Amino acid sequence: MDESINKNHRSCPGCGAQLQSTDPSLPGYVPASAMENEKVICKRCFRILHYNEVQDVLLDGEDFRTILNHLADEKILIVSVVDIFDLEGSWVKGLARHAMHNPILLVANKVDLLPRSTNYQKVKRWLAQSARELGVQPVDVVLVSAERKINVDQLLERIEELRDGRDVYVVGTTNVGKSTLINRIIQSYNKGLEGNTITTSYFPGTTLDRIAIPLPNGGVIYDTPGLINREQIAHLIDVRDLSKLIPRGEIKPRVFQLQAKQTLFFGGLARVDFVEGERQSMVCYLSNDLQIHRTKMENAENLLAKHWGELLSPPRKEQLAEMPTWKRHRFSIGKQELRDIVIHGLGWVAIKGTGAMVDVYVPEGVGVSIRPSII
Repeated sequence: MDESINKNHRSCPGCGAQLQSTDPSLPGYVPASAMENEKVICKRCFRILHYNEVQDVLLDGEDFRTILNHLADEKILIVSVVDIFDLEGSWVKGLARHAMHNPILLVANKVDLLPRSTNYQKVKRWLAQSARELGVQPVDVVLVSAERKINVDQLLERIEELRDGRDVYVVGTTNVGKSTLINRIIQSYNKGLEGNTITTSYFPGTTLDRIAIPLPNGGVIYDTPGLINREQIAHLIDVRDLSKLIPRGEIKPRVFQLQAKQTLFFGGLARVDFVEGERQSMVCYLSNDLQIHRTKMENAENLLAKHWGELLSPPRKEQLAEMPTWKRHRFSIGKQELRDIVIHGLGWVAIKGTGAMVDVYVPEGVGVSIRPSII
């Protein structure tokens, strides 16, 4: 952090965060050019004040757990927002333990990314079952797209039905679109306000641990900071490359007919080896902008050594020295099984079981898991 900022220890009068101009994703960010002003508030508070727009604040695990510890002490409705494209990577771990007796409404965002042929009722059942396996019995599951404004009004109606006079806490990890969803909620409530706007007077608090949004019929929706899940692969790449990883439109499944001993590279971030099994299809559900390269397993190491950070990218070449060592994850898939191998924050590969053995290589620390196919 800048020495001048450390020296002054200036705090934002809106939220109390120490002002800094080094990292826009962290609390208290102010452009360096504004730091000399006598009166200055952080970018997040500025957006609330002038644009009625909430921007997420990112917290690591320990700080986020401190917030969750308070949930059990209150009578509330918890709205857990997950990324339907990355459920495993966007799940808030320990939520059931902290929620205690409070009901949890599961909201799966980015439904617009799924192929149009998707059976949404099947997806809802899968989400509910997955939540139960993670220790959460959701009172309901709602599919939305905050970006496309799909089902947002229906979500608000469901929240009103379920909260029974309680306040509402919205929780989620980074990159799930929680801030976009919160802003859609604010826009929906604007419709019922004189002048069609929410000003800062409508926000009882803009502290770092939560933003309060009054509900028309009494009570408050609290937006909490986004939890940083280090198992998501997006945290390893340059912010300029996020658009290649985070889908912006309907996913177009890419199908590869593979023989045993063939490899797929997903950019330069993951490698999938078809070690053994009968010839079969592997259907890849990834961002349409992420390049997939096929080669023979015997050539994979040489291809990576020669083209990592260039043909196989992201990451960028200047980032390679900082990338963790790749770790192997082995999966065996029985005959007649339909399974998705999921790389947290990247996507998944659907495989029809023919007794296949598959190795997945990702940077150490990135989550990899297997599940029944959802599509």
